[in-house]
Amino acid sequence: MFMFSKLKLLICILVFSSCLSVNDEKIISSDEKFYIVENIHENDVVEEITEKYDTNKMVFIKGGKFNFGSDTGLEREKPEREVIIQSFLIDKNLVTVEDFRRFVNESNYITEAEVFGNAIVFDDSINTWQLIDGANWKYPLGKLKTVALDNHPVTQVSWNDALAYCNFCDKTLPNEVQWEYAASERGQKKNQLFYWGNDLIINNLYMCNTWASGYPNTIGFQDGFKYTSPIAYYPANSLGIYDMAGNVWEWCYNWHLPYEGNSQVFPDELQGKAQRGGSFLCNPNYCHGFRLSARSATSPESSLFHVGFRCVKNINNQRK
Repeated sequence: MFMFSKLKLLICILVFSSCLSVNDEKIISSDEKFYIVENIHENDVVEEITEKYDTNKMVFIKGGKFNFGSDTGLEREKPEREVIIQSFLIDKNLVTVEDFRRFVNESNYITEAEVFGNAIVFDDSINTWQLIDGANWKYPLGKLKTVALDNHPVTQVSWNDALAYCNFCDKTLPNEVQWEYAASERGQKKNQLFYWGNDLIINNLYMCNTWASGYPNTIGFQDGFKYTSPIAYYPANSLGIYDMAGNVWEWCYNWHLPYEGNSQVFPDELQGKAQRGGSFLCNPNYCHGFRLSARSATSPESSLFHVGFRCVKNINNQRK
């Protein structure tokens, strides 16, 4: 994964997040004090919440226990341990360009890429990452390039931009526990690499949008797309949630820190906000991102052409 600061562009594939114990509760990222607890009174508010939010666009995820993380994945994903999570609603689809345009028009919001005047793009003609002048959510590859398509996930939005959109909709970003719980179908698919199984291709069909060739030297079209694909183009998981592998990395709410019980120490310059799900740049030959427990991170002000987001609504309002 790649991190941008105002002074330099760092190429990194690093991720970390923290769950610390406080009495009987587990928290993710100690500075945010977001408690993931079982809400025994949640039935009193579920009906009210689901009536307010369009369940044609969001999926209700019943809380419970599941094993979070992985003992067989990369070091940053360890250790695997049981957590209890409250119920929540999550967007069925990634936020689209059309969705984001509506938000911008109604709020007069200006993204950080527009303020900076540039954003990060992988230039496949020279096989390198670059800051491209004029790249933003409307023109992900740069001002003189293709206009972003309405039914594709919005990209070139920073973590701050994504959270601003969520707040405008009275929602928030998912934390990593929520994301993994939903992607793994409430923990039922934790023993698989992907939510559909262990093979990227089934019956000669790609199951997600991937870099279907030899990164970085050749760019692939075997899956039908060079960059992003339309939302809901590939099969949903059994909960009805689309694009939780490939297409774009997804911003998460929490900082990317070592899990409880993981003694790794990460350099400050490699810490950022967590991301999940992999992107169209991932390929199983070199990228771990599709896997259910895989993690990455980028600084919260960074905007990249392969990072997007979706929203959640918490039932218990520990935060929005």
